[in-house]
Amino acid sequence: MKRFLLPAIQVLVTLGLLWWIFRDPEKNRLMWDALQNANALWLVPGLAAVGIAILLQTQRWVMLMAVQDIRMGWWRAWRLVMVGAFFNMFLLGSTGGDVVKIFYAMRETATKKSAAFLSVLVDRIIGLVALIAVAAVICALNFAALMGHPVTAALMGSLFVILGGSLGLIVAGFIVDRLQLAHRLPTWIPLHAKIVELASAFSIYARDGRTLVATFAISLPAHLLIFSAFYFAARAFTDTLTLMNVYCVMPVINTITALPISLSGVGVREGLFQKMFATLFNTPENIAVLVSLTGFFMTMVWGLAGGLVYLLYRPTGVQLSDIENQVEAAEKEIEQSA
Repeated sequence: MKRFLLPAIQVLVTLGLLWWIFRDPEKNRLMWDALQNANALWLVPGLAAVGIAILLQTQRWVMLMAVQDIRMGWWRAWRLVMVGAFFNMFLLGSTGGDVVKIFYAMRETATKKSAAFLSVLVDRIIGLVALIAVAAVICALNFAALMGHPVTAALMGSLFVILGGSLGLIVAGFIVDRLQLAHRLPTWIPLHAKIVELASAFSIYARDGRTLVATFAISLPAHLLIFSAFYFAARAFTDTLTLMNVYCVMPVINTITALPISLSGVGVREGLFQKMFATLFNTPENIAVLVSLTGFFMTMVWGLAGGLVYLLYRPTGVQLSDIENQVEAAEKEIEQSA
């Protein structure tokens, strides 16, 4: 029952938000007119930006796997990153792309399952820390504008809570590792398993600071390229939005839409674009929605390409339940060995 509850809620939320966004016939007409006058050539650099970001993410993961002497090969790693992108976008419920990527990485490295698991975990941590750094710089540069309106100030508060909580969890894992508290940490502590996993990751990866710095540096342009895809989407419909305008709102929007509120953030993303672009830049709602949908479309194209990779890559007889169970078993093994 629990397996189907979250997907059902996400479907209902997505449908409700889409109805709310497209309920106005006049706005829909304006959107259709804007679509007919759009410059589709701007999709080319947008698609390229997302593709290059995926290449950088692949290189980051390859470097992190090398720390644990996992020599998967760049091409095979790219295929798994693409498969993860597909599942992140199209899989309902809590089984996201990272879980699927961990499963297939463990199959590729049968004798180093825990190492494969931790490489994906640290890959996610490095990406998150880089996002926090990018968000901090961008929000600092635009702090007065973002905090000058009740709507954007409230959304900034949400950003601080989400990223601050994530950073706090990472710091907790670091402290547990440095003080060797994994075995003495009470199991009733919230997120106990995650803290222990992070401690295990730090115990291995903290030894190679050069790789951590290099992968962090790779992550920064990867985030900016994803943000830039939405700028190119905006240029297809208007020339009134600058690159910094788009960068200003993307950390907030990407962070909130990453929460499992709706399917792939659909509806939530469009609502945030409407509110933030209208409040900060007086962008018409129809244009803001089109920018959001077009930017999402460009990421979806790469997700669909990942689906094609998955069809060609997928071993027969593998079920989602098998994926979840094996990844959960590896997670418990790491927790017990910490």
